[in-house]
Amino acid sequence: MTFKAWPTKQALSGEAVMNDRWRVLLLLFLGTIINGIDRGNLSLASPALMREFERSPAAMGALLSAFFWTYVVFQIPAGYVVDRFDLKWVYGTAFVVWSLTSAVMGFAHSFSQLFILRIILGIAESPAIPANLAYVKRHFSSQEQGWPTGISTAGVILGPAIGSFFGGLLLERYSWRVLFISTGLGACLWLVPWFGFYRTSYIRGQKPVLSPRLGSVEWKRLFRLRVTWAIAIGSFLYAYCWNLCLAWLPSYFVMARGFSFARMGAFTALPLVIMAVMSPLGGRGADLLIVGSRSPLCIRKAFVCCGFAIGSSLVAVLIVRTSAGLMGILAVSFLGLGLASANFWALTQTICPPSIIGTAIAFQNGVANLAGMSAPIVTGWLISRTKSFSLAIISASLCLLTAAVVFMLFIRQEDVTVIRERATCAA
Repeated sequence: MTFKAWPTKQALSGEAVMNDRWRVLLLLFLGTIINGIDRGNLSLASPALMREFERSPAAMGALLSAFFWTYVVFQIPAGYVVDRFDLKWVYGTAFVVWSLTSAVMGFAHSFSQLFILRIILGIAESPAIPANLAYVKRHFSSQEQGWPTGISTAGVILGPAIGSFFGGLLLERYSWRVLFISTGLGACLWLVPWFGFYRTSYIRGQKPVLSPRLGSVEWKRLFRLRVTWAIAIGSFLYAYCWNLCLAWLPSYFVMARGFSFARMGAFTALPLVIMAVMSPLGGRGADLLIVGSRSPLCIRKAFVCCGFAIGSSLVAVLIVRTSAGLMGILAVSFLGLGLASANFWALTQTICPPSIIGTAIAFQNGVANLAGMSAPIVTGWLISRTKSFSLAIISASLCLLTAAVVFMLFIRQEDVTVIRERATCAA
């Protein structure tokens, strides 16, 4: 198979640029799927690892959390790099490192080795989300950002879904080692189209957007705004529920429901597929309502708050006893999360100017992944102490309801103008 060279900067027509930006988005979408698969493998393998290494749920929670220790710390540096350098090399280099790290996990022979590799994985995956959403902000107008943002974030969801289904089959037939090695090495095929297709020149003929040099005083002013703290608190609460589901739902199906690995994979995958489909649809729905509207922020905020409220129905899994009822509750809950997902990120894109979007998304993602750091540990501790998943699932649902209230009350239209003015003054 041969790849045609992309048109030169001079030859680019408006239609070619429109097509090219969607091609780049498709590659970023596929990269994000692979990112989610590599990140989620450990959750699938948790029951097998606990048996092989004779570790408790509390210890497993700490291992699941290790990824986020460095992922959170490197978010702001990663966002700065995304704002300053060529996306081709930033994303491509990160992809190589995280794929090979994931593959090497299949050769680990101790819990400590897995810890170290998960820490490295956190560093390597840190540029992914800032790069995806910064690209959307810079190459799609505010009236159309929900659709590409939804596609991009759907990759975050589809990754664990695809990984859960096929990973469950690999665990059933082979071992957790085969799972890590095959997904890590197989992912490297993505690098062929990325480096073969990607040309900086076809992205509107622009160089990477440089971030303004926000000094300490300007950042302090931004952190005095209620919208900054509302985004931070809401992001943490939303991400707490999301990361609890990613990290512990597979174990819940095996430990509390008695599912096989294959059935666990199917029950994990289907709700995530529903969420992944709903994410771009929710973003597109908001886009259509925004056309001609004077307040895109209010529309996106309404989608987020309604989605969070529906997502909190997750708590009902503790009531249903049948497998059909369990799947029904999960489907409704994850449909709500999908409705909120794209617009959750598009809110920040609406508020922030393009020049600082990479850093702003990195800040939001960093705060969100503080929840990723804490949710696996807290959940593992609760399971060890109570011998039940009930309290952990109730807490996750309450987090979503609280996040909806925070976003509704404390993110307002006037904050958009203030942030843009302060970012402009700092440039």
